[in-house]
Amino acid sequence: MSVPAVGRRRQEGREKVTGATRFTADLELAGLLHVHLVLSHAPSARIRRIETGAARAVPGVVDVVTGADLPGVERAGPDLPLAVDRVFYAGQPVVAVIAESESAATDAAALVEVEYEETQPVVDPIAAMAAQAPLVLGEAEAADAQDASLHGASAAADGAPDERLRNVTGVAHLKRGDTDAALKAADVVVKGTYRIAGAHQSFMEPHVAVVRPEPDGGLTLWSSTQGPFVVRDTVAGLLDLPPHKVRVVGMPVGGGFGGKIELLEPLLALLAVRLRRPVRLALGRSHEFVVGRPAPAAQFDLELGAKRDGTLVALRARFHYDNGASAGWHAGLTTNFLGGTYRVPNFELRGFEVSTNKTPTDAYRAPGATQAYFALESAMDELAARLEMDPIELRLRNVSREGDPTVDGGRWPRIASVEVLEEARLHPLYMADLGDDEAVGVALGAWGGARTPSAAGCRVEPDGTVSVTVGSPDISGTATGLAMIAAEAFGVSPDMVRVEVGDTASAPFSTTSSGSQVTYSVGGAVYEAAREARRQLLEIATEELEAAPEDLEIVGGNVAVKGAPSRSVEITKLVKMSREFMGRHKPIEATGRSAVQAASPMFTMHIARVRIDRETGAFQLTGYAAIQDVGHAINPPEVEGQIHGGATQALGRALGEQLVYDGDGQLRTASFLDYELPAADQVPHIDVRLIEVPSPVGPLGAKGVGEPPAIPGTAALANAVSRASGVRVHDVPIDRWSLVRTAEDGR
Repeated sequence: MSVPAVGRRRQEGREKVTGATRFTADLELAGLLHVHLVLSHAPSARIRRIETGAARAVPGVVDVVTGADLPGVERAGPDLPLAVDRVFYAGQPVVAVIAESESAATDAAALVEVEYEETQPVVDPIAAMAAQAPLVLGEAEAADAQDASLHGASAAADGAPDERLRNVTGVAHLKRGDTDAALKAADVVVKGTYRIAGAHQSFMEPHVAVVRPEPDGGLTLWSSTQGPFVVRDTVAGLLDLPPHKVRVVGMPVGGGFGGKIELLEPLLALLAVRLRRPVRLALGRSHEFVVGRPAPAAQFDLELGAKRDGTLVALRARFHYDNGASAGWHAGLTTNFLGGTYRVPNFELRGFEVSTNKTPTDAYRAPGATQAYFALESAMDELAARLEMDPIELRLRNVSREGDPTVDGGRWPRIASVEVLEEARLHPLYMADLGDDEAVGVALGAWGGARTPSAAGCRVEPDGTVSVTVGSPDISGTATGLAMIAAEAFGVSPDMVRVEVGDTASAPFSTTSSGSQVTYSVGGAVYEAAREARRQLLEIATEELEAAPEDLEIVGGNVAVKGAPSRSVEITKLVKMSREFMGRHKPIEATGRSAVQAASPMFTMHIARVRIDRETGAFQLTGYAAIQDVGHAINPPEVEGQIHGGATQALGRALGEQLVYDGDGQLRTASFLDYELPAADQVPHIDVRLIEVPSPVGPLGAKGVGEPPAIPGTAALANAVSRASGVRVHDVPIDRWSLVRTAEDGR
C-alpha cells in the first residue's frame, strides 16, 4: 500500500537553512596550520627528484613534507598518504606544503619541482587485461581490496575461476545449471554490450579535515566523515596508538554518498604529530575530482534467454570494473544483483576487477547496483520488445518472490518485489496514452542492505526531555527518525526527544552512515535504550504513586496511574529525585544494543516518460515516478526526500555525468564546467509512492531507504529513450547524436 507523507521536520534543519551550522571548514583553532597538496601530473612514473627549497623560502611556510619524510613508510603504493617512489595516477598526492595561511601554502606548492621518469600508463581496462600490458599494481599493492560489506551488502560470489588476466586483481564468479544448453534451447535470446561511465559523488562540501595533537600524546580529529569509528581505528593503527588516544569528532557532512568514509585523515594525523600543531586540509574542487574516490566505470557483455511466453531460462554475463589504481570490490556485489533479482534457473556470471592508471575508485550510493541494473534492466526491456510483451508483465512473470532461492543458496525473505511492480503498472504515468515521439521506460532495482552491531545511550534530562546519543553521523535526517523511534519507545512526543551524535570518545559504538543501514542497525539500539530509560523512570514512579509499573503510563510531562490521571507525578520531579544529594534512586541512564541478524531486502521500480526529437536526437524527460518498498516509513517526508535525491543522481548518470580520461590518463572532466550535473530543467517533478511491507526485524518495521532510489533510474531513462527513438541505448550517459546516426544507418 502507498502511504501519505506525514512526518517531522528535521532536528537540525533550522540551523542549516539559516547558516548557523558549523562545518569542518568553519573551525578555527589556536595555532592552526594549513595544508596544500602537490599532485602528480603523471599517471604512471617513478619519482626521481623532489626540489622543495623554493617552496620552503616562501614567507609563512612551516614545512614541506614528502612521502620519504613520513614514518613507517616501507613500500610504494597508491594508497599511501604521500607517494614515495612511484605514482600510479594523475592526481596522486606527492608533497604536502604546510603554512600559516592557505594562500601561503598554495603559493609555495606551485614552487615545488618534482622530476618524474614517466612510464607507459594503462588507461583502457580492456587493454589492461592484455598479456603484454604494463602492470599497474604489484601483488602487495593489489591485496588491499576494501571490504564491500562496509558499503552495503556482502558478496555471494563463489571461488574465483582459474582465469586470471593481466591487471585483474580479483574475479567474481557465480554459476547455476547449464547456461550454454539453456541459451541454445531458448526461443528468444537478446545479446548486448552495455557500458556505464565512472561518476563522481559531486557533494557540495569537498573533503576537509582538521587534526590537533593533544598534550597526552593523542590526537583529536574533526572530519566530515561518514565513519568516525573507522577513522579512529585507522589512525590509531597507523600511529600505533591505543584507540582511546584518538578522538574523532564527526562534523556535519555536506554530502557524502559513500565517498566520505576516510581519505585525508591519515595524512593529517602524520603531519600533526610531526609538527606538534593543529593542521587543516580542505580540497579545492579540481583536487576533489582527482584525489577523491569516485564510482568505477563498468562494461557488461550480457546474454538473456527466454521462452516464447516470457519465462526466463538463462543469463550469461561477463563484465569488468575499471577500478583505477585500486584493487576494487564491486564485482561480487554485482553478481548478487544479476543472479538474484529474477528467477533464472541457469546462469553464469563472471566479473573482473581491473586496475588502471586512474584515480582509485570506491563507493558511490548503491555501489555495484546502478551498474548491474543498467545492464540487466536494459536487456529485460529489449527482451520485452522482442517478445511484444508489456515490460512490467515480463518482470512480474519472473521476479523473485518470498521463498525463492537466493544466489548464495538461501531463500528470499518477505519482499515487496511484486507490490512495487503492481503499483507501477497502475501508475498514471505508465497508463496514459503516448503522444508522437513519446515513450515510457521502466526499470526495477533491489538492494540487500547492510547491518552492523550498534549501541545507543538514553537519559532523561532535568527538564523532562529525553536525550539519545549515537555515534553514526546524521547525513540524511537519520537523527530525526531515530528521535521518532525513541519517542515511540519511551511514550512521549518526538518534540521531547533530542538525538545527539557524539564523538568516538563519548558515543556508544555505532555503524558507519552508509549502505542504508543507520535506521536499520542503530534504530533497534535506540528503541531498546529508550525502553530501558522508561523502565527506570517508572521504577521510581512506583514508589511515589504506590502502583505497579504495568499500571503506569506517561501522559504529557507526567507519569500517571492508568484510569486515574489525578494520581500523577511530574517527570521533572522524578528526574530530580534520581539526582539529588544522598538520594536513594539511581540516575536514569540507559544503554541499548542491537545486532540485526537478517537483511530486509528493498525493491524499487522507476518509470520515466520522454519525448524525443528524431531529427536531432534531443530528448526531454517529461515525467518520472519512483515506487519503493520502505518497510515502514518512520518519517515519510524525509523518505521522499531521500528518494528524490537518489533518483536525480541515477538520472544524472544517464543525462551527462561521466569521468572522461584521455589516452594519456588525464581527467578531462575535473570541474563543474565539464562534469555535467543534471540541471533543474532536465529533471521533472518526481512522483514518489511509498510501499509498506514491514520488516520483521527492522525497528518499527522499517527497512533501509538511501541506496534503492539511486539504482534503477539510469536504466529507466535509457529504456524510455530507446523506445522513443527506436535505437537501443547501450552506453550511458546517452549520446543524443548516436541516436540520430544509428537511426540513419539503419535506414
